[in-house]
Amino acid sequence: MSKLYYPDWQIRRVLRDTDVIAMVGASSNWNRPSYFAMKYLQEKGYRVIPVNPRAAGDTLLGEEVYTNLKDIPVHIDMVDIFQRSDRVPPVVDEAIEVGVKVIWMQLTVRHDEAAKKAADAGITVIMDRCPKIEFGRLTGELGWSGINTRVITSRRSRRIRA
Repeated sequence: MSKLYYPDWQIRRVLRDTDVIAMVGASSNWNRPSYFAMKYLQEKGYRVIPVNPRAAGDTLLGEEVYTNLKDIPVHIDMVDIFQRSDRVPPVVDEAIEVGVKVIWMQLTVRHDEAAKKAADAGITVIMDRCPKIEFGRLTGELGWSGINTRVITSRRSRRIRA
């Protein structure tokens, strides 16, 4: 496995150009990472649609939970995968089928073969990163708690713009 590297301009572009995120593996348990990430991204102006077959039909943070990506009635810009790496390939296949622009695999989630398949289909792929953390890092929010983000900005942390 090669080391993963995503330049800040690429992550910034993805976050800027994304409006609707489908979060596969979203949890209604308030102390799970997917719940925190969903709530944070919603507060930053993204529409985050939860995908979890066990909770399909329920409401999570104001959004209906869907069984799969194909059931979502609106266009999806990004699929955020909160699943084990071995569960990634069918999610990627479905994401290709519905025509997403970005597939983002959460921290510790990596599947090189599925990523190559998505990239070959023209989809931007980011693995082993968290959009919540990257948003906070690129807007300077993480710096508020003393973390060196290597980003200097005077911008307020709303949506990432050009």
